[in-house]
Amino acid sequence: MSTTMTNVDVLQEAYDFSELITSSEVFYAYIEAKQVLEQDHEAQSIIEHFQKMKENYDEVQRFGKYHPDFQTITKDVREWKRKVDTHPSISAFKKSEDSLHQLLIEVSRILANSVSTQIKVPTGNPFFDQGGCGTGGCGSGGSCGCSGGK
Repeated sequence: MSTTMTNVDVLQEAYDFSELITSSEVFYAYIEAKQVLEQDHEAQSIIEHFQKMKENYDEVQRFGKYHPDFQTITKDVREWKRKVDTHPSISAFKKSEDSLHQLLIEVSRILANSVSTQIKVPTGNPFFDQGGCGTGGCGSGGSCGCSGGK
């Protein structure tokens, strides 16, 4: 006896599955951290200031070390990046975002592997996204020492 699902059945299963993810603790932690971040005026001003500094940094990078403000702007951007990364509500949001991302990657892997182990799942890590060493995914034609490129 062969059982097949129609497109509608598959879509309904997908919607039901997405309900499971959006009702998970990881998702609720993400939403809560996002709301805290959005309501934190200090964090918002730090992010806004950092984005403006990044625009200046990008402009300076066009000329590299030959730009007269290269060292000053580079140093300032690093300091503000540290402020962004160490601010409590920003770092809590980033941690919750990473947790949700890992959950979605794991779910994607499970779904893909249930269909075929040959399906590639983007992970956000270029080493794994391209197959990693041993599968020829390094892009160097095997010159890195992996066996797949040759």
